Amino acid sequence: MSRTRSVWALLALAGLAAGKATASATDALSAVQVLREGGCGGIMPAMRALQHELALDAVARQWAEGLPLAAAAERGGYPALATSGLHVTSTDGGILELMRRSACRTVTGQGLRALGVFRRGSDSWIVMTSDYRAVGLPVTASRSPPVVFPPAAPLAPAAPPVVAPSAAATPLAAPRSTAPAVLASEALQLVNEVRSRGTRCGQHAFGPAPPLSLSGTLGTVAFGHAADMADHDYFEHRDLNGQSPADRVRAAGYREKLVGENIAYGPKSVEEVVQGWLDSPGHCENIMDPRFAEMGIASASGRTGRHGLYWVQVFAEPQA
Repeated sequence: MSRTRSVWALLALAGLAAGKATASATDALSAVQVLREGGCGGIMPAMRALQHELALDAVARQWAEGLPLAAAAERGGYPALATSGLHVTSTDGGILELMRRSACRTVTGQGLRALGVFRRGSDSWIVMTSDYRAVGLPVTASRSPPVVFPPAAPLAPAAPPVVAPSAAATPLAAPRSTAPAVLASEALQLVNEVRSRGTRCGQHAFGPAPPLSLSGTLGTVAFGHAADMADHDYFEHRDLNGQSPADRVRAAGYREKLVGENIAYGPKSVEEVVQGWLDSPGHCENIMDPRFAEMGIASASGRTGRHGLYWVQVFAEPQA
């Protein structure tokens, strides 16, 4: 899901309810089932419907009310690492199409088992899991906060992939006279200014948090995913090989304890993309999470169906 300020969408891991859904789905639960059972209109393998669990409904509600998704999942007895969420803002008539265009690879994940949904007005919070509820058991796995998508810019018709990363993408795709390292430093300064004073992310108030530092490894991971999305015209946290942000961080040799990722499509400057993330509760939570110690940021310019900038911001808490 990509976004400029007016059309963004949010995403994290989620699970869905069992049972047939009609092709005229107008709610989040039915939309996920339709997309899974129909393979997103035939572009993905068809998947069985997800089991609807009331406990995950409660997790979705707590997330909507301001509790970070990872904390809400653990409170509900679900491993945070196996739980993700999708926050969608849409009219009833548009939710299926919005999710088909921006969250297909997420909701049709092969490993997903169950889901829960909470709705308030035109907003729906979908929480999915690939694990089983383990009430009363300590959660010892590495935790990942919500993987969230910024509001999505209008999608143009898909075009054949263009494999030309060196020409199509440049870290922080900025004016050629400005070094990527300078722009990364500007982003870090903006983020740390907000962390130093605290802010409100939706309904959840965050106090001051320790400053982040830049990581060259996380910057490389961010650029790799931004360039891949730009070259192959998609907008997802999971890449075309099915790798999650945490998978990509580990593959780069980074020993992580916690990983988070913000992505965006459309903003033309560091200032615009950071402000857009701060205006979006899920993205803002990642920026303000006091557990994160390092970040990397990059952008790449699309050349196929969408020609704007793809932005990726990766956060991590390294192992001691």
